[in-house]
Formats: sequence, C-alpha cells, structure tokens
Amino acid sequence: MSDRLKRTPFYSQHVKAGAKMVPFAGFEMPIQYKGIKLEHRAVRGNVGLFDVSHMGEFFVRGPKALELLQWVTVNDVSTLAIGKAQYSCMCYEHGGIVDDLIIYRLASEEYMMVVNGANIEKDWDWVVSQNTMGAELENASDDYVLLALQGPKSAELLSELTDTDVQKIPFYAFEHGEVCGVPCLISATGYTGEKGFELYINSVNNDVHKVLEALVAKGSAYGLERCGLGARDTLRLEKGYALYGNDITAETHPLQARLGWITKLSKGSFVGSNALIAIKEKGVEKKLVGFVVDQEKAIPRKDYELLDTQSNVVGKVTSGGMSISLEKGIGMAYVQTDALASNEPIVIQIRNKEVPITVTSLPFV
Repeated sequence: MSDRLKRTPFYSQHVKAGAKMVPFAGFEMPIQYKGIKLEHRAVRGNVGLFDVSHMGEFFVRGPKALELLQWVTVNDVSTLAIGKAQYSCMCYEHGGIVDDLIIYRLASEEYMMVVNGANIEKDWDWVVSQNTMGAELENASDDYVLLALQGPKSAELLSELTDTDVQKIPFYAFEHGEVCGVPCLISATGYTGEKGFELYINSVNNDVHKVLEALVAKGSAYGLERCGLGARDTLRLEKGYALYGNDITAETHPLQARLGWITKLSKGSFVGSNALIAIKEKGVEKKLVGFVVDQEKAIPRKDYELLDTQSNVVGKVTSGGMSISLEKGIGMAYVQTDALASNEPIVIQIRNKEVPITVTSLPFV
C-alpha cells in the first residue's frame, strides 16, 4: 500500500481557488478556502460547495444483494424502496461499529453503499469477508466523484443547471439526472442539517470539472462559497451527527451512540445482533450526549474529561469546539448513565479549570 496521498480530480481547481490542503483519509483535501467561519455561515445562510470525493462507493448486486445487506448492516434494508436511501452502520460480532454508511437502492437487485473515505479498505474487506451468500460486489470508489451542495439556496441554484425537479426530491431520496449535461445520481441526504444535494458522478467518461465550474459560476449570484473539511466538521457537530473515529468506533456500539433508532434487533440475525441484544437486556453503561459549556470562550476538545461533584471522571469528550452559530462551546461526550440519572452537576476539565456544562438534547441548532 502506497504512502503517497491520493488527489481527487478537483485537486488543481482547489489549489487555484486558494484552498489550504491537508492530508485526510489518504487524500490531499481542502480544509478551508477563505476561512471556516465564513464557509460555515455561507452554508447556514446561503449555499456552500464541498468536494467529498474521498468517500467510498460499493455496489451490491444480484439475487443475494438484499440478503448480504441485511446480514452486514443493522437497519432493515427490506423496507428500502427503489429511489430511497437509508442511514445505517455495520457492526463487529461484539457490537462495536465497523463504520456508519448510507445505502441507496438503485434497482430491485442493485444497491450502492457509501462509506467513509478513511475506512474504504477496511470496510471493503469486511463486506467481502461476510459475503458467504455470494452477492455480486464492486468497489467503485476510484471511479466516482462526489460534490455536496448544501444550504437553503442549494435547490434554487441546482435547478439552473439540471432539468431534474430537485425541489421535489424528498429527504433521503434520489433521482438519476444530468447536471450541465453530465449524468449524475442526485441525492438529498446531507450532513449539515440544511437543505442540500449530493452529486455522484462517474468520473471515468464524464467531464466532472464542468460540473464544479458551473456550480461555482452560477453560485456567485447565490452567495456560494467553496467549503472545506473544517466547515464540514463544525456544521455536522452543531447538528449532533456522529463522526467515525471520534464519536463512533470499534469500541462503541450503536445503542450507546444514539443509533438505537437504526438498529433493528427485530429484523432477524445480523452481525453483532446477539451482542447488542445482550447489551440492551443488561442496560447501557454510558451514552453519547450533547453538552454546552456554560462559560464564555471555554472551548471543549476531544479527550477532555468530564467530572462529577466529587471530581470523579464520569465521561470523555469525543467531539468539541466553538459553535459558530451559537458562539459558545459545544461538544459530544460519552457519559456514565448513572451520572446522567443523578442530575448532579457535571463539569469539564479545561486545562487546570473545572468549567460547568449543561447536558442538552441534540441538535444544538
């Protein structure tokens, strides 16, 4: 395996636009252009454009496709209609999370799994290892690019470049169409909490650069900003969306990670189901919660400890930062359920200070 970083087909356009490039998930990716705050606010108020081509795309086909997906993911894929998408995750036998992902049902016997860029190789090996039923598998991650257009003006902007009625695409649904004459799968899943669309484009025989350039050119009238990974992280944190490697890992399971709603223990046996049933019967010892820092300008960071009134460690921060929308520190942390049930005050250790926090429901905004 090469240590050399990959580049998406849009690399030269990012550099030309002044992006600050950083290593991420084995790629050189833009972390910001004009600044994270400006890009974040553009998505909340107007529209932002992200290159997320580092994500992985696996195709699962044939008469055994559904059987494999039912076995390897926790959600009930049998309920998924053609043209719809489903959020899910894969678990190990002990219940720990392999990755979170989105499944698209493309046809009666054809699905697409979209996995996190940092986990493509691991996820592919895992799915292949579980494919004892003989579904047809294709790892097409290197053949697809993915552009995400996010924000309240995204539909209006995209409508200028496609004949597809994107205003009518429901949340977690998709259409096949063309953008600037280039064939795309146009989906509406999103990770910012704003109205938005993801454009999956096969880059083998298509001029993908034309799509990005047209979105930027048309987008100037809508206040569009090119956005990097920095704003992607601040936006998803404000919505309380878990990030693999931070909030969900092989050491955490979906019942403690606020993903019980996608974990269909009644659908029949799947990888990790026995462990998860036992965990549910015993009771979850810690839960992923959101919190707001009560003190101005105090910023929580990953791995900061949470303490009870006796200075016992009762939790640890998994994601944290300054909310650009709220202008206060916010975070997510795993906290012991008995500490949450006690309703006693919890503080966060920031450097040498114990700073009060308020555990809150998610999303933050």
